Amino acid sequence: MPSLKPVINRADLRRDVLASLVVFLVALPLCVGVAVASGVPAELGLVTGIVGGLVVGFLPGSRFQVSGPAAGLTVLVYEAVHEFGLGALGALVLAAGLIQLALGALRLGRFFRAITVAVVQGMLAGIGLVLVVGQLYTLAGAEQPRSGIDKLTELPGLVRDTAASGTALAAAAIGAATIALLVLWQRLPARVRLVPAPLAAVTLVTAVTAATGVSVDRVEVQGLLPAIQPPGTGDLAGLGSLAALGTVLAFALIASAESLFSAAAVDRMHDGPRTDYDKELMAQGVGNTVCGALGALPMTAVIVRSSANIQAGARTKLSRVLHGLWLVLFAALLPAAIGVIPLAALAGVLIHAGAKLIPVKDLVPLWRAHRGEAAILVVTALAIVGTNMFEGVLLGIALAVIKSAWETSHVHLDVHERTDGRLIVALTGSATFLRLPRMLETLEALPQDRPVELDLTGLRHLDHACRTTLESWARQRGATVPRVTPATMAAAAAPDRS
Repeated sequence: MPSLKPVINRADLRRDVLASLVVFLVALPLCVGVAVASGVPAELGLVTGIVGGLVVGFLPGSRFQVSGPAAGLTVLVYEAVHEFGLGALGALVLAAGLIQLALGALRLGRFFRAITVAVVQGMLAGIGLVLVVGQLYTLAGAEQPRSGIDKLTELPGLVRDTAASGTALAAAAIGAATIALLVLWQRLPARVRLVPAPLAAVTLVTAVTAATGVSVDRVEVQGLLPAIQPPGTGDLAGLGSLAALGTVLAFALIASAESLFSAAAVDRMHDGPRTDYDKELMAQGVGNTVCGALGALPMTAVIVRSSANIQAGARTKLSRVLHGLWLVLFAALLPAAIGVIPLAALAGVLIHAGAKLIPVKDLVPLWRAHRGEAAILVVTALAIVGTNMFEGVLLGIALAVIKSAWETSHVHLDVHERTDGRLIVALTGSATFLRLPRMLETLEALPQDRPVELDLTGLRHLDHACRTTLESWARQRGATVPRVTPATMAAAAAPDRS
């Protein structure tokens, strides 16, 4: 009888424990920072991080991907809390989790891989822009305007007010110092960089702030249990409004897309098993359902935590489970340690994270090689800033579909004369409504005193709009149009083997 091997050997266990500590150190300041930026108690960010480790960490899907509250949903959560109230947040997240479960059960996770990279980059760039601009207000101790446009237009007033206030200048200096540490940390020796940059920056700035006695706003922490507020009957009933349903769909679709985009990136970082997209989508659905039941923030898979997990040498999913355990112990045993962190320091961490989402270096090469893709990226990003994330992403996807349809819709009109004087207009390629203006210009330019016959047998595709328009033109002109069916078009497109 063959011997049974342990599920995890000692070497893997050691690597997973060390990796879990690294992920915990990265996740802690980000969980708190995302919660504060979302306009909710800091504890709710920790709850979502704990669920991401202790619940989603056990589930199948992606072995190394780590879930928690993400900066990408900060703007949407902030808007939802202001519109519906903190009590309704749990109901919105719960409903979004159930939608994710349904999408995964229907095996729709794989289709998220079909979204063009330009829309993904535009989404991240838009998120980054709104996050950076919004956190400038937190960095100066001011309240954020609600819309992205207002955040931009009120920046001059923010600078003027900050310059006139000693307290605001002190907070801005703390945030600027945090950003500087995050940038410079990557240039230090490798041994020093074993400590994650967000943790190091927040710790150092917090220590200096405490030592100098500077009076600035700090994170308010009351403990995990008092912060957990499951949604009530009234909150669940409020999901029937059109605005609430739109927010739920936005949560579900954006969280799903961000998680599965992250999975694709994580799969390129390691040689282990690939992600099962449908199972990962269901795992995220379970996580968000639990988070919603606890009244916490929505979760996604987070590329920052996931890459830290892989770079730290994780071998199994145990590392992401343990990181959730460390979050529980820290939040339960040392809540006062979180309460000394200046809000400006967390704003600096999020500004740095938001800036990294903006693909500045990739934009010029993309414009030179694929101007259409670059335009989609920019329009998607600006639409997110001007409207909201959901509408911006939908606009980007619509533009990508139109661009693809335009590029694949090529139709050629060849006019030749028969011996009997009849003009034959032969159409080849794919005739869609996008090419109707050019087609009609050619047809209307034909001599009015000559009989015309349309030859459509060379078309690979003829949509309903083109068929209807061509038949209408032919009736008015007295031209003949042969009957073309999908079978005849397929036969025309088949190669001649004679």
